[in-house]
Parts: sequence; structure tokens; C-alpha cells
Amino acid sequence: MSQRNDTPGSGGWKGRVAGPWARQVRRDDLARNADPGVAQAEVLQALIKRASGTVFGRDHGFDALARMAGSAEQAAAFREAVPLREYEGLKAYVERAVAGEADVLWPGLPRYFCKTSGTTSGAKYIPLTAESLPNHIGSARRALLHHVANTGHAEFVGGKMIFLQGSPALSPTPGGVPLGRLSGIVAHHIPSYLQRNRLPSWETNCIEDWETKVDAIVRETAGEDLRLISGIPSWVQMYFERLLEHTGAANVREVFPKFSLFVFGGVAFAPYADRFKELIGGEVDSVETYPASEGFIAYQDGAPGEGLLVNAHDGLYLEFIPAEEYGRADARRLGLGEVELGVNYAVVVSSNAGLWAYDLGDTVRFVSLAPARLLVTGRIKHFTSAFGEHVIAEEVEFAMARALSAHGARAVEFHVAPQVSPESGLPYHEWLVEFAEAPHDAAGFAATLDAALQERNPYYRDLISGAVLRSAVLTPLSSGAFHAAMARRGKLGGQNKVPRLANDRALAQQLLEHD
Repeated sequence: MSQRNDTPGSGGWKGRVAGPWARQVRRDDLARNADPGVAQAEVLQALIKRASGTVFGRDHGFDALARMAGSAEQAAAFREAVPLREYEGLKAYVERAVAGEADVLWPGLPRYFCKTSGTTSGAKYIPLTAESLPNHIGSARRALLHHVANTGHAEFVGGKMIFLQGSPALSPTPGGVPLGRLSGIVAHHIPSYLQRNRLPSWETNCIEDWETKVDAIVRETAGEDLRLISGIPSWVQMYFERLLEHTGAANVREVFPKFSLFVFGGVAFAPYADRFKELIGGEVDSVETYPASEGFIAYQDGAPGEGLLVNAHDGLYLEFIPAEEYGRADARRLGLGEVELGVNYAVVVSSNAGLWAYDLGDTVRFVSLAPARLLVTGRIKHFTSAFGEHVIAEEVEFAMARALSAHGARAVEFHVAPQVSPESGLPYHEWLVEFAEAPHDAAGFAATLDAALQERNPYYRDLISGAVLRSAVLTPLSSGAFHAAMARRGKLGGQNKVPRLANDRALAQQLLEHD
């Protein structure tokens, strides 16, 4: 989406204050992240020292590690002492804190537990501490301030803002710590100067059923001076469609003439761009973020396409495993000062929330090293490699964006799955696509998808040219297929994301059953 450079509008007194504040924040932010290696060494030492008296710290020799402050060997010793863990590896510690035991992973008790859904562990309880909350809240604020500093546009602060998020209703754990969804927890910490601008109402935000909630948000917001919307693109798109159905307007700009900023994260926006432009009635500025329950990793600090500025000095110690080494016993864990441009990495995080060498599950690629900026490329376990091609989300999103643009089509959502044992012919990749506007030439659309994927992935190209696979097969889906499949999975709305691809056909089968 575009970054406008026309004369700034007015955001009232908030807009006048935002400009100088934004420029100062931008200068400070770039200065403290200018040397990521140095910043991360300081973060690691601070984390180890602070947690040395915890159960986890004693179990992993943090006292000895803390005495290595300033040495080049500290990071290597940390990797030796603290092995890579997924949630299951930390679960025993987490459960003790959930039960109310203090000083387990971090001094004291967590301020909150963030509940997320896991694929193998069931519900996961991610701790948030008093020290870690500023990372989540401050990063979102700094992302907006960078936008103001770069564009001069602060008019959005003078109107209403919608945050499509989970319920802010919290419940206690057995140990008495409040438990909820990350977006709902953050809702409790919106600055007072923005509370009057915030939509929807608390009561509407607490609605659990996603369908009912979206309809209530539409009714509540249709007559407001809305200027900013934040959320995952697929669910914001659903909100826009229902808004236009409710109001009878031709586009969102007719309903919200001063709508000027879209904030998103979690998935690539390119496959949605044309549909959003159609729904909105033109282009609008956007800010991309990379938040996770485990930490706010990065956010856009420049124009679109330049990558996201990594939070190198904000309570997160980040490590990166080359994706091609992931799962190997000898896989390297590289610090932020050791990564290279253009390599796909799995992300590992240790934090002042009490997470240690935690496998985040995401993959990223660096586009700048000093300061560090990255692009989110997908999920390390969401890929298609039934034939050794290891196709990742970034590659299929590129292919879909190109095909949509070339054929004037609009997509609601899509998913790619391998077909290993077709009834006849060679195996293939099946692209299951729900179109808002289908291409006139379906065969040509599939050919464009296939050519674009071959351009990005040489292993896939070799499989096609070597007649191991046949070209991509396009399967258009009926309206509502993804909505129904996500509902069946209990993943409707909020922060839930549709997997772009898989190494099996579980989701593909659910989508085909809808048809």
C-alpha cells in the first residue's frame, strides 16, 4: 500500500503533539538499534543476571553465565547451557507458575498468562511480565510514530480507531494470575489519551462468537469518524465486506471518508492488496508489524518493502537457525550480529517474560543488517515438501500476487497442498482458491502460478523440468469455503491465520468437503 506525501491533514492537538514526538522517537529508535550485536549482548547479560535466582536459572547455571558478562564466549556458553525448546520443553516450568509458584522462569509471578492454541500441546500459556509488557505496548506505539515521522501524517489520531482483536475478558489461572488472549490483554493498557478514540466498545469486544462480534462491530462503527483499522487482513476484509453490505455503500471510503491507515501483521498483505483497493475505493497507507505472544519482534519503520526494524534492545534476545539446518542436532543458533542477508532463518527467542531459547516457529529473511531489518517469510512447519522442494509461504504468496495481478482476479483466501497419489498422471501441487472475482482464463492463471513458483524455487523448477511433478493444478472453491473450514477447526476470527500451505491434505480435504 502507498505512503502518501501530500499535505498532512489535521489530527487536532494530538496530531500537533505527535509530529515532534514521532521524530524524536525515530531518532532514538534507530540509534539504539544501530549496532544489533552490541545491543543483543547487553540484553542477554541483563536477562541472565535478572533470572539467575529463578528455578530455571539455577537449573541452567545462570550464575556462572552472568559472570561472563562482556565476554565473546557468553553467547556460546548460553547456547550450550540452554538447549532449544518448543512449548513442551518449557511446559513443566510453565505449569508451576500457572499453579502460583513464584520465581520459576522469571522473578516473581507473571503479570498475565497469554493463552494461545497449539497444534501438539493443546492450549499454551505464554507468560507476560511487568518487564515484558512495554515491549508489546511500546512497539505498537513506535510503529505508528515511525509512520508519522516518515510521512508527516498524524490525522488518524484525531478520529476513531478500530482494533479487530480477541476478547479483553480475563479469567484467573489456578494460581490467581489473569489469563486471556494477547490482544485482549493489551486492550487493558491502551493509553488514556486514546481510550475515547477506540472502537468497538468494551461490551462488543467481549463477544466471543466471531460472527456475532463482527456484525456488532459493523453496526457500532458504521456512523463513526473512523481513521485507523488494525487487524489480520483476512478478518479486516470480512469486516469491510459486511460493512458495505450493511450500509449499501459502494466502498469503505464512502462510509469513512477520513480512513487513512491500515495496521496489519501475521500474514503477507500482497495477495489481499487488489481486493482491499477495490473494497476501500482506492489505496491507503499501511504499517506492517511482527507481533507474537512471545514478544513483539519487529515493525515497519520506513516505506513498504524495506523490511521491519528488529527490536534489538527491548528485552528480547533473538537467535536464528538457518532453515536448511532446522531439526538437525548440529544446527547453528546465530546471534543477530552473525546473520546474513538473503538466508531463510527460524526464529528463537529468550525474553524478560521468562522464555528461554524458545522456538517461535516463524521464518524470516534479513534485508538489512545494521540496523537489522527482516521480512517474515512463513512458518517453519508450514511448507510443502512432499517431493523435496520445500516451498515456503513467501514463495506461494509471491506467485499468487503475480497471478492475481496478471489476470485481473481477486482472491478471498488460498491454500496449497501436495497431491502425492492422483488417480492418474504425475503428482502435483493443488492450489485451492476462493475467488472474490475469478479469472476468465483458469488454465492461464494456473500456468502463471506455476511459472512464478518455479522462478522463486529452483528445487520445484527442477522437479517440473525433470517430470517428477506436473504443473500446478488450480481448484476454485465456492464462497465461504475457508470460513467454514476455519470455523470447524475452532480458528475463526481474532488472531487466527489461515495456513498458506501444508505438507499434508488435512485442510485441503476440509475445504473440498465444503464444496
